[in-house]
Amino acid sequence: MPRHLDLTALRSFVAVSEAGGVTRAAGFLNLTQSAVSMQLKRLEEALEMQLLDRSERRVKLTAAGEQLLGYARRMLALNDEVYARMTAQEFEGEITLGVPHDIVYPAIPQVLNRLNAEYPRVKVQLLSSYTTRLRELFARGGVDIILTTEDRAGEGGETLTELPLVWVGAIGGQAWRQRPLRLAYEHACIFRQGVQGALDAAGIPWEMAVESESIRTVEASVSADLAVHTVVEGALPPYVERIQHGGALPELTTTKINLYVSEIASGPVTEELAALIRQAYRAR
Repeated sequence: MPRHLDLTALRSFVAVSEAGGVTRAAGFLNLTQSAVSMQLKRLEEALEMQLLDRSERRVKLTAAGEQLLGYARRMLALNDEVYARMTAQEFEGEITLGVPHDIVYPAIPQVLNRLNAEYPRVKVQLLSSYTTRLRELFARGGVDIILTTEDRAGEGGETLTELPLVWVGAIGGQAWRQRPLRLAYEHACIFRQGVQGALDAAGIPWEMAVESESIRTVEASVSADLAVHTVVEGALPPYVERIQHGGALPELTTTKINLYVSEIASGPVTEELAALIRQAYRAR
């Protein structure tokens, strides 16, 4: 007798694996935490195997879970494709979303995936740049929705969350112990002046070891243990880690993640995209 997997449970399983925990996944799926946990339990019972390692604070996949994840993603993608093609689609067009490069992950890919499932005929242009440039483009009508990292929300802005800046360096690196402290930043990064001021106030000598127009250059330099950098908590790039400095480096300020939605481009798709972004940050 054929046996069938529950697609709803599979969607919760994929969301938990991507979010790193049940609480964040539940917020993104707009479900209660207990509902997601029950779906995961039923999935594990149906397959008669443990899919998640819950022994640590951040949920990890077991070997069986890693094997299932690829199948689950393909099944959900096929389900969403069939549904989109077999039902009438009312909305078409293009929308432009601007996001600072240092907060694209982890929320934005999930948001875009959800929007594409609901509006497959809508093309989303993702523009990644600095907050100052995004504000300029938004003011000129060149972007429909933007996220920013700022001390406070400007006119028409909505603060979604406030997160601290954290020190990051190479995995197992020692650059943070050097004096003068070697820093790596993009030329237009709005955080660098505040970080330099915090180091000055703490009496820690520093030098700007890496300056670039490209965040990739900065990330490569930091991952090579040539310098240290700061990022918004929860948005660490690959191949670096949060520095556990034990007070050897100053604590840093927080930054607000703000949302701006164009009134000119308002409509069902724009409103849905903004709602998905709000939901993603509530889940964090």
